[in-house]
Amino acid sequence: MEELKLTKEWDKVFEKSEKVEHSKATFHNRYGITLACDVYKPKHAEGKLPAIAVSGPFGAVKEQSSGLYAQELAKRGFLAIAFDPSFTGESGGTPRYVASPDINTEDFSAAVDFLSCREDVDAEKIGILGICGWGGMAINAAAMDTRIKATVASTMYDMTRVNAKGYFDAQDSEEARFETKKALNEQRTLDYKNGNYELGGGVVDPLPDDAPFFVKDYYDYYKTKRGYHVRSLNSNGGWNKTSSLSFINMPILAYSNEIRSAVLIIHGEKAHSCYFSKDAYAAMTKNSKYAGNKELMIIPNAVHTDLYDRLDVIPFEKIAAFFRSNF
Repeated sequence: MEELKLTKEWDKVFEKSEKVEHSKATFHNRYGITLACDVYKPKHAEGKLPAIAVSGPFGAVKEQSSGLYAQELAKRGFLAIAFDPSFTGESGGTPRYVASPDINTEDFSAAVDFLSCREDVDAEKIGILGICGWGGMAINAAAMDTRIKATVASTMYDMTRVNAKGYFDAQDSEEARFETKKALNEQRTLDYKNGNYELGGGVVDPLPDDAPFFVKDYYDYYKTKRGYHVRSLNSNGGWNKTSSLSFINMPILAYSNEIRSAVLIIHGEKAHSCYFSKDAYAAMTKNSKYAGNKELMIIPNAVHTDLYDRLDVIPFEKIAAFFRSNF
């Protein structure tokens, strides 16, 4: 495995719990990329524990929302890891700051590999939890990986849909996709000529007065003390511009109505992205023999980033009970 330089100090955007042991670890995926994770374990825990792998949001790092989720799950009796996806954060892989529907789905299965081989984990009780864009990746992994016993997607995005069709499917036309692909492929030529990958920019800063609400929502998390982190793509320079290309042509969530394991989808009622979860749940349960263990939970009055870090909004007791009942 690639040798990673991991930070030793506590550099999360949330406070450390005295009820949880924290350590750092690495594992590798099927493409040979070394991934970095934070391991959260209940203090004084003995024997084999049920385990959860957490990642997301899309463009975030494990020191932000996913780490908070993992720590909260550890407080409730699970061994939980929060990992940086390939090419981001403290994880390995080059070029940096690139995403892939295939590799990022694989990252979840690689986390299951890692957990399955730990002596303090019950390999028959492993679940995954994806936030924002990694909510879609988590469901995609559940459709492929039969070792995953339960999946939670929180405030999910379908990244392939939004890249191919635009927000609210407003650019769902052959012409719009052609123009997008044309611009991205021209960027590929420039990147190759220049010998580097130009970044697309993270959350806009300074925030324009006429910015849409969802942009203000992201700014409030990624660009303020609430959620800013030096390694977060969304807090800084963003993904490389050509990351979108593979998402346009390779939709995720195929065969989601054949997922036999349990899936809980959680979204805020007032989130701009709520349609992703509603439609994913509808597709997952349509003509499915396995709809009985699928659930859609809508949180009243919540917006997209409320499910990133609002301890008074995120239904952690429900999430923990869901995992316990399906292991």
